[in-house]
Amino acid sequence: MKPIPVAPLRIGILGAARIAPRALIEPAMTCRRVNVVSVASRDPARTRAFAARYGLSRAEPNYEALVTSRDVDAVYVALPNSVHAQWSVRALEMGKHVLCEKPLASNSVEAEELVRFASERGRVLMEAFHYRYHPLAHRVVEIVQSGELGALREVSATLQVEIADTDVRYDLALSGGALMDLGCYPVHWARTLAGEEPIVVSAHATTGPPGIDVTMEAQLTFPSGVTARLYCSMATGVEFRARLEAHGDAGAVIVENPLAPQHGYRLSVNAPTGDRTETVAAGTTYSHQLEAFADAVFDGIRPLTSGADSVSNMRAIDAIYGSAGLEARPSRMSARALRPA
Repeated sequence: MKPIPVAPLRIGILGAARIAPRALIEPAMTCRRVNVVSVASRDPARTRAFAARYGLSRAEPNYEALVTSRDVDAVYVALPNSVHAQWSVRALEMGKHVLCEKPLASNSVEAEELVRFASERGRVLMEAFHYRYHPLAHRVVEIVQSGELGALREVSATLQVEIADTDVRYDLALSGGALMDLGCYPVHWARTLAGEEPIVVSAHATTGPPGIDVTMEAQLTFPSGVTARLYCSMATGVEFRARLEAHGDAGAVIVENPLAPQHGYRLSVNAPTGDRTETVAAGTTYSHQLEAFADAVFDGIRPLTSGADSVSNMRAIDAIYGSAGLEARPSRMSARALRPA
């Protein structure tokens, strides 16, 4: 294992994506242990413009140049879903730590191999479920686990965001689909609160392009008897909605906007002792996520969204697709490519 880098951790961005400024560049401004230094994309002109706009010191000519750079300690993967595994593996192979946008891979087979490889190389591989690192998520888990609501019985989770049908998320070859891009959050919310791995009871999708789910709804059950109802949509005309409910046999907790509470949220608790609303400490989900990534690299603190957690979320997604009569997203990597020397 290579020595832990000296702070600040130098991060390069794979993909000049719209998510990168708010997910990495802006939070890095207040994270003293992180410095975003470079970017690479498929379009050299776009790469140079992105680097100039955000004050990055280097605009690399291609992805390979970035992951092999000696001036980069870690890589943020903000590429289409279909190549998350490919470039995460390559970065890990070059000794880099990886913060990868969700979903970690195209399917659970890729996720398993990717997690295995990161473990063998002794590198941090963290899936960017940013919501999980915010105090709001910690508080909701605390309330459910406290017993205040009685035994957990049911979880209901919804996330819908309008996405133009020209977007890459409508392309099966790029591992698109509402469940992959949006539904991975409700799946993760339900798994996190249940503390167990689900069995898919049923699932139904409305499709657009062949194999692409524009909406997905699923019914899950967990070994303890907890059930979950999940819904996601990227359909034209839908209004943004993110809502999470956890019902126990004595009460419930309801969260409006568990995804990005920095843009406004409401945490309501209905308990035998009375109804109330709560507030939590401020900060963006992305800032908390980046701090957790730095903690993992420098202090060895295991991320909440890595390893078995990432694999289990992808297994649930694969199973939901199967129950809905759709195939898991295809791999663009061969088994050999997933097992680099």
